[in-house]
Amino acid sequence: MLDDWTIDQGNLKDSMSRSKASEPTLLQQPTPPEQVEDEDELDVEYARDGGRGKDVTELELDRLVFGDSAGFRAGLGDIGLREGVEEGADEDTGLGGLDDADLFFTDTGDADAIQPTTHTDSDDDDTFRSKLPAAWEDSDDERTLVSLASVPRLRKLRRTEAEDVVNGKDYSRRLRQQFELLHPRPQWAQHATQKPAYKKRRLSGSDDDEAASDEDMDSDDIPSSAPLSKLLRDAESLVRSSGPSTGKKRKLRPEVIDIQRAKDIPGVQPSAITSLSFHPTLPLLLSSGPSSTLSLHHIASSPSAPNPNPLLTSLHIRGSTLTTTAFHPKDSRIFLSARRRYFHVWDLQTGRVEKIARVYGQQHEQRSMERFKLSPDGKYMALLGSARKGGGVVNVLSASTLQWVSQVRVESRGGVADFCWWRDGKGLCIAGKSGEVTEWNVGTQTVVARWQDEGAVGTTTIALGGQHEFVKSAFGTDRWVVVGSSSGIVNIYDRRVWLTGPPPTATPTAPSSIMATTSAGLGIPSHPKPTKTLAHLTTPTSHLVFSPDGQLLVMASKWKRDALRLVQLPSCTVFRNWPTSSTPLGRITGVAVAGGEIVDSVEGASGAGAGVYAVLVVASEGGKMKMWEVR
Repeated sequence: MLDDWTIDQGNLKDSMSRSKASEPTLLQQPTPPEQVEDEDELDVEYARDGGRGKDVTELELDRLVFGDSAGFRAGLGDIGLREGVEEGADEDTGLGGLDDADLFFTDTGDADAIQPTTHTDSDDDDTFRSKLPAAWEDSDDERTLVSLASVPRLRKLRRTEAEDVVNGKDYSRRLRQQFELLHPRPQWAQHATQKPAYKKRRLSGSDDDEAASDEDMDSDDIPSSAPLSKLLRDAESLVRSSGPSTGKKRKLRPEVIDIQRAKDIPGVQPSAITSLSFHPTLPLLLSSGPSSTLSLHHIASSPSAPNPNPLLTSLHIRGSTLTTTAFHPKDSRIFLSARRRYFHVWDLQTGRVEKIARVYGQQHEQRSMERFKLSPDGKYMALLGSARKGGGVVNVLSASTLQWVSQVRVESRGGVADFCWWRDGKGLCIAGKSGEVTEWNVGTQTVVARWQDEGAVGTTTIALGGQHEFVKSAFGTDRWVVVGSSSGIVNIYDRRVWLTGPPPTATPTAPSSIMATTSAGLGIPSHPKPTKTLAHLTTPTSHLVFSPDGQLLVMASKWKRDALRLVQLPSCTVFRNWPTSSTPLGRITGVAVAGGEIVDSVEGASGAGAGVYAVLVVASEGGKMKMWEVR
């Protein structure tokens, strides 16, 4: 049985081999020309497949996915070709042996790559050299070494990233450059210090003259700085002349005013600003308050500047809550006082601050010097003295020597409420709290008139403005006198009416001995009628300020928010379109109005044009100063 099974099995194998030989297999089937493979590779594939047999499509897919020996050898050939090309490139450029760090560099923006010339120390000295010789030089500047890279705040002064140590001279020069970049030089400073930008060459001259002319033109293109003292000395060159060539006198139309918001004064004071005033001729604004700090701003800078209306300088008087500060109208001094027995005088030219401790001979009546006013001609300084029983005292000092000159006694219930100087500086107009106004001549030291404000209920302030055509007058050349009261009523009087009206008659309350008379024999009535009575304020009047030409009057009250009105003269009408309910005024603590030459200077710097009539600055209780342009 076993042998029969073995024989049958052998026969079976023979028959299977014969059938395979006679029938075509998958490997023997014809294939397209592009799919014919190498016989050795087919054998390898057949062996790898374990003899199962794959069709041509499967083998092609395996070759694409897993690769084959022919493709591997072709890939090695391509890599060798690329290596040969790269080796050839390295041989041409010579960069094959460089490190990776040497293949890159940092672009520091070196000026040498842009300009062929280099800047030396002498060139920088010429660039920032003042037209005046240096008053003092420190020899240690060249020996001092400053590290720019070690201090983070000084790294911006470097010209290249690798630069580190510079000498003191170069360090100060770069600090000056950085400061002028952040705070551009004001227009009026450039106008005062630089020469004309172009100089015509002479037709007949040597080459040396032409070279010198070119050198002057190059140096003129770079404006130089000047100290504040020189600018104050050359005040006439900083403003435009207001002569006949400037055209017609600018006038305001009544009822509607054209006013626009300008750039505010930068910074916020730590306290309310109680004193605010403009320089008579220069575009400078002086402000102070209980914070004991006095600030001086320049208001003629360009609105497009990074820092418009910049702060020029400030002064802190420790322990003095400043109440009144004012420019001297003729020189570079600033007077400042507080509720103390002394006041200070700050000279801007020398930087010296002088303390005036007492008024000799008047110590008992001048126990506080917080309220004072300088005469427009700069000769006198009037100080409000202590209140006496049934009246008050005003002491007059010489503004040059600061010595006592004379004294005015006013018999008014409650003392003196306020006082102001005549336009010509020859006398004072003193208002008592009971409403009686006294006209006093400083030259003759006599009272020329007394008159009563109509309906006065606690007088608070008085102001003079405008100018009448009568030159010869016993009480100055001011046309308008305005009196404010604690009820908010403001009375406007026209002095020209007093000079042209019928002569007043003597009454028991106004004897003829104290009536002011002019060359025509006319005088001030004892009870004049106001030209206009304004009742737009409902709280006590705290500020009455005229524009320099007397066409605009600003009246305000610090006891109520947004309590400010503008009045046009001579119509005595209040502008109805400003301020509005959205005007950000707040509680007003200071008002200042500039016009005339100051406005011309501001226009020249800011490009505001010839339509600007005045500049109005309002200080609020929060220490902010807002500015408007009246057109």
